[in-house]
Amino acid sequence: MTRTPSTPLRARLWAFGERATGALEWLQPLAQWAARLYVAAVFFRSGLTKLRDWDTTLALFADEYHVPLLNPSVAAFIGTGAELALPVLLVAGLFGRFAAAGLSVLNVVAVLSLTEIPEPALQGHVFWGSLLAALLLWGPGRLSLDRFLVPRLRAWVFGTRPDAMGRYTAASPPLQR
Repeated sequence: MTRTPSTPLRARLWAFGERATGALEWLQPLAQWAARLYVAAVFFRSGLTKLRDWDTTLALFADEYHVPLLNPSVAAFIGTGAELALPVLLVAGLFGRFAAAGLSVLNVVAVLSLTEIPEPALQGHVFWGSLLAALLLWGPGRLSLDRFLVPRLRAWVFGTRPDAMGRYTAASPPLQR
């Protein structure tokens, strides 16, 4: 917008709002990356703690964590494995939505499986859950392996090739029902 003395204040304010929005949108990939790092670190450290003292982990799953439908040993193995593997995927942004969904399930199961949970611990789970929900809904962002690999993987699945600009933009075949 070219500014002149006669430009109405509302137009100048609107243009300022558009520039501010553009700056905030430029920061989105960094915010998504920071959220991925933070949540991944929380879950990965938890998995390492469980791994360091496996006997205590098994005792906790048998006595304190009451994971529905699973044997406590199986729940300990699955939970610990997921806490170690899914954060690695999340940090890399590789199958980021899958990793966010898996960690969301772990987060919900952790809250539901404890008979008593202190308010500060619950608030931590709510915060992690909100970050995971955002990553699940909006994806891991431009600073992720998904940004580069998913279009190529999709092209391989549907047998398409890149266009002259190197983009994989061909329409997918219609889904058969």
